[in-house]
Amino acid sequence: MNDHRASSSSAFAATAPEEAGLTAAGVSRLTAVMQRQVDARHVPGVSMLIARGGKVGYRRDIGALRPDGPPLPGDAIFRIYSMTKPIVSVALMMLVEEGRLFIGDPLAKFVPEFANPRVGVEKDGKLELVAAERPITVQDLLRHTSGLTYAFTGVSAVQRLYAKARLGAPDLTNAQLVAALAKLPLIDQPGTSWDYGHSTDVVGRIIEIVSGQSLGAFLQERILTPLGMSDTAFFVPPDKQDRVAKPFAKDPDTGETVTLTETNFESGGGGLWSTMDDYERFAQMLYLGGALGNTRLLGRKTLEFMTADHLGPHVRIGTAFLLAPGHGFGLGFAVRREVGLAPTPGTPGEFFWGGIAGTAFWIAPKEELIAMMMIQAPGQRDYYRQLFRILVHAALA
Repeated sequence: MNDHRASSSSAFAATAPEEAGLTAAGVSRLTAVMQRQVDARHVPGVSMLIARGGKVGYRRDIGALRPDGPPLPGDAIFRIYSMTKPIVSVALMMLVEEGRLFIGDPLAKFVPEFANPRVGVEKDGKLELVAAERPITVQDLLRHTSGLTYAFTGVSAVQRLYAKARLGAPDLTNAQLVAALAKLPLIDQPGTSWDYGHSTDVVGRIIEIVSGQSLGAFLQERILTPLGMSDTAFFVPPDKQDRVAKPFAKDPDTGETVTLTETNFESGGGGLWSTMDDYERFAQMLYLGGALGNTRLLGRKTLEFMTADHLGPHVRIGTAFLLAPGHGFGLGFAVRREVGLAPTPGTPGEFFWGGIAGTAFWIAPKEELIAMMMIQAPGQRDYYRQLFRILVHAALA
């Protein structure tokens, strides 16, 4: 086990748990539970951070960088997959703040291929295509009500078409991916259902079109470099490969081969690699209302708008296994609406997301809390997210 509470690249000062509103017994229990999980070879390694009131009161790296490899270092590089989405959503809203576009703009304004989307409706075992009742908007993309989906989130006729379309082919560009998506039917009418999918990939393409830069170049210039996120990128260079965290070759629960998808394009929905300290800097910027130090990315009210619920009572939750009861969704983040209903503790107003390999974070402004966990264990991600949430909340003073 490695203690990196004094990490020099942390955005906030490190302090003793008690000075950050954590109980010594609670954080000791968190460490012990995760150590047992590592010792039982249920996960190769776990990196964790808890900050309260602007102070990092807990930072641990437990286990190994890769199976039977060296200890997990504080600067390990993780595939963060869908934790890319909040970063890309912030990038889009930066362009909104510059007056370059509105979130109410139709998608077809930027990608004409989406001018006449069709919705797939299954009837008597057949897939019928009907016209969309209204255009897809940029807001729909940010809150996942566009009707775009993922092949892996279900087995509907539309999702089977997504699987056949090879949308995850590693050699696609963002322009090619979006063009391919435009040819496929939507899973539901725009604005009516929360369906997790390729929406943020399309947001990434809009950023390219509006800014005139590649998505990677825009993120590097406008977010990653200004925040000091020096290890966050769409690709890991050769001189950093020895810091890449890796999962077990076989899933410890099922025995099946573990495959983490690799892409060669700058996927706005899931292409970034990052470290705990880098993503902490992004999280601290969000916690502080859009600024970190002298660097301001977003206005305070814009971030408040993004982290509010944009679904309301009338949007159906289509991908229900990814959005627990008591939650809604904002512009790039899930949002907690209720104390109860969900299977784990939480605070109304908190916002969060995670990645398919197991990384996760949440920010609860009312508790002055930031919590982050990074693992590379796709089959165990739901287990560890629930476990981490329960143990963190149990450690709050």
